[in-house]
Amino acid sequence: MRIVRVSLPVPLPQLFDYTSEDATEGDVGRCVRVPFGRGEKSGVIVAIADDSAIDAARLKAVRHVQREVAPLPRDWLELVAFVARYYHAPPGEVIALALPPGLRRADAVSDREADPLLDVSDAGRAALSAPRRPSRALALLRDLVALGVVRHSVARALPSGDALADALRRGWIVGVRRANPADAAGELPQLTAEQGAALDAVLAAGPGFVPWLLQGVTGSGKTEVYLRLAARTLEAGRQVLMLVPEIALTPQLEARVAGRFPSATVISLHSGLAPGARSRGFVQALEGHADIVLGTRLAVFAALPRLGLILVDEEHDASYKQQEGVRYSARDVAVWRARQRDVPIVLGSATPSLESWQHARAGRYRSLRLSARAVASTLPAVRRIDTRRVRLDEGLSPALQAAIGERLARGEQSLVFINRRGYAPVLSCPSCSWVSPCPHCSANLVVHLADRRLRCHHCGCDSVIPRVCPVCGNQDIQPFGRGTQRIEARLVELFPDARVLRVDRDSARTRKQWEAMLATIAAGEADILVGTQMMAKGHDFAQLTLVGVVGADASLHAADFRAPERLFQQLMQVGGRAGRAHLPGEVLIQTEYPEHPLYRCLVRHDFDAFAARALDERRQAGFPPFTHQAMLRADAPALDDAMKFLAHARRLAQDSAPEGLQVFDVVPMRMTRLARRERAQLLVEAGERALLQEFVGRWIAVLRAQRLPRDLRWQLDVDPLEV
Repeated sequence: MRIVRVSLPVPLPQLFDYTSEDATEGDVGRCVRVPFGRGEKSGVIVAIADDSAIDAARLKAVRHVQREVAPLPRDWLELVAFVARYYHAPPGEVIALALPPGLRRADAVSDREADPLLDVSDAGRAALSAPRRPSRALALLRDLVALGVVRHSVARALPSGDALADALRRGWIVGVRRANPADAAGELPQLTAEQGAALDAVLAAGPGFVPWLLQGVTGSGKTEVYLRLAARTLEAGRQVLMLVPEIALTPQLEARVAGRFPSATVISLHSGLAPGARSRGFVQALEGHADIVLGTRLAVFAALPRLGLILVDEEHDASYKQQEGVRYSARDVAVWRARQRDVPIVLGSATPSLESWQHARAGRYRSLRLSARAVASTLPAVRRIDTRRVRLDEGLSPALQAAIGERLARGEQSLVFINRRGYAPVLSCPSCSWVSPCPHCSANLVVHLADRRLRCHHCGCDSVIPRVCPVCGNQDIQPFGRGTQRIEARLVELFPDARVLRVDRDSARTRKQWEAMLATIAAGEADILVGTQMMAKGHDFAQLTLVGVVGADASLHAADFRAPERLFQQLMQVGGRAGRAHLPGEVLIQTEYPEHPLYRCLVRHDFDAFAARALDERRQAGFPPFTHQAMLRADAPALDDAMKFLAHARRLAQDSAPEGLQVFDVVPMRMTRLARRERAQLLVEAGERALLQEFVGRWIAVLRAQRLPRDLRWQLDVDPLEV
């Protein structure tokens, strides 16, 4: 009888011992189902032992070991152990986060490829040469003979593609696997001198661990560098992991990668996939059948036995940081994983995070630069519109309206960018000053006039727009402020002959809607776009030549010290959508602070000057990356309970805080109430990462031993993005 040590998804940093009659060392890394309490839980075997600290008679037996797929490898177990250790999370919860649902439940999971390569078999060729009555299946065979090996999806889309199932059943068409997944389709674009230099530098450094920061202006061809590096990796028989920040970017990049490497097995991994598809893709990667894994932050946990290269696109994006549960940074985990597996990693962005930019400046990362656009001859011209002495028409200045009119006359596209969806941020009463508060959050309900609803963008609370003020009965209640719907409505009035398209999470709720919207824009079937940050990155529209920015000034005075960095990144990214092909682009920024240093750097496209200034300010203030932080947050139905717990945690921290560590006061969070729970936070900070980590490990162990009110929850966030 062997003893297996199992990691289970429970909020305890420990392993659980069970017995198994047939377990061997080869079962380490396999998913299992075990009895737990009065029910059953799924976990992962992390060790085999000969004895246990618990009496053998009290140990329960494993109910099921999943042996249908390969076990999770040692390096994968080391990866989740690092994440658990660095972010101070229970290992079982990290494993539960990292595994897809099917594996997590220890169910049988197929590794069958979702979109296999197909070719005409010998039997199919014989059927074509034999005298037969014409049929759709034979027509399909003739098309495939002319095309050669194609993907299932391509064959299905052919005029006679509805006969594919019949041809497969007859054995006329069979699945095949090409020898070289690096085979590229079509003629490759000519590299610019800077692209070639970047490619040569990475290849010259060899296959070992080197972290690269690829800083390239928008439209400079960073993706082409990624694809060339991926091709070299595939030629060496290795796998590529490519991360993108958001699901919205995945379909476009997936199509480009699959189009470049038609022989490679490209899989996507992200939370938007159906559970079966995500589990199947994970197993394909685990068993070495996937050549390229493309996905969002969850994909950093894909098990890759032949890993040879990691690519992180838009590495600055806050979406790489998980904001609930295990609060890990996929970008930082990817760098650790590249070091663990001794492979190169390329972090790409037009506007790198200040942390990565500082690493490159200090020599911890190697720097690559793309300073010119690959197709367009110049970067878009950036112009500031001083709105202090201008009367705005629903947020639109006369200069912006005139610029849109010019583009319409030339048959070009314009984008009006406002990072606020809905019709207006709040409904208000001019008589008694009532505003539309969310009953569950410290936020206001947003007016969505299209369907006459008030919605909270934080907790999802939804109600009908009232006809009168609920406090004083005044009938003259008005929406205050502007969102995408209000700007859209005014543009329709100003330009009645133009095709106005709103692009936000209200208009594109599903992947199919999003893909249809992108196709509409690319086909030139929309003249004026009104978009949020969904339009700010990763998109390439040849006819889009004007970007107008509305409402950017709010971030200049935000309490968060990272707000200016995010604003600069957002404006530079969204401005980069203009003039990416052969038509010149222009960016108009409406502002009441035209001489602000941030806008002056933006006009010059000078990220380095902005970054140097911002880092100097952070050094003087003692902010990251010159210090290291951990945030303890608590929430409860009553704010007093959360504050009392954190005050107690602060006293415990002060009792054991080493020299060089600072424990700040307990304060309510900026959004104190969220979904009917009151929230507070406690920040600890140190100048050295090792000092902070060592302290937090001891502190969290003490906190886990405290008796807490039943309805109080607490979480630790290492390297928080929001302070």
